Amino acid sequence: MRVKRFSLVAAHVITGASRELGTGLKMKRIVLAAVAAMGLAWTGSASADEVFVGIYAHNITFIGDNIGIGAVKREDGEDIHFGYRTDRFDSLWWIGKPQAYAFASINDRGASDFYAAGLAWPISLFHSAFYIRPGIGLAYTDGQTNLPPPAAPGLTPAQVQERLTFNAHHLDFGDPVQFEPELALGYHLSHHWSAELSYTHISNGQIFHHGENEGLDDAGARLIYKF
Repeated sequence: MRVKRFSLVAAHVITGASRELGTGLKMKRIVLAAVAAMGLAWTGSASADEVFVGIYAHNITFIGDNIGIGAVKREDGEDIHFGYRTDRFDSLWWIGKPQAYAFASINDRGASDFYAAGLAWPISLFHSAFYIRPGIGLAYTDGQTNLPPPAAPGLTPAQVQERLTFNAHHLDFGDPVQFEPELALGYHLSHHWSAELSYTHISNGQIFHHGENEGLDDAGARLIYKF
């Protein structure tokens, strides 16, 4: 029953939010993601399911703007993450009893948003309140998947400049479907509350490749409430 509930709501977070793509109404998408997360909380309030919200730096770089996973520094701003995680699935003992999760990432400056779902494995550290949580999932982004080439024949100088300016401020993902690995370091503040520092990456690894493969990296913190 819990698997069915998670699947239905994860689909709502990803496909429902994606219906808003292209409208330019960022606040509407933020509200949509928040309502989806709260709906999950109500349906799972009798279990140890979790909801979370976080703030992330969008498209981070690690060493300057040229070295590191997020080396293509074309988009900026902060991302708000709204999400939901199930309790651990004992029936999936053969892959380590993971949690399932779904979340929406909304950028505050109109840059690329994405919606993801996957599995995560919380691992306690030294029998303390600290833990790490690696995860892997699939994401769908509304970012650019085929930037217009500025060297295309027949363009006027004004059109070439327009494309150069547009390309300088947008990532090219190559395809809207992306892999979404993530890693978090967390601390249990109480029975119900936890806090995490987390890193999320989306890219297609050339598997869903229809052009460039410029991934996106988010790093930030989130607050988690467990029912």
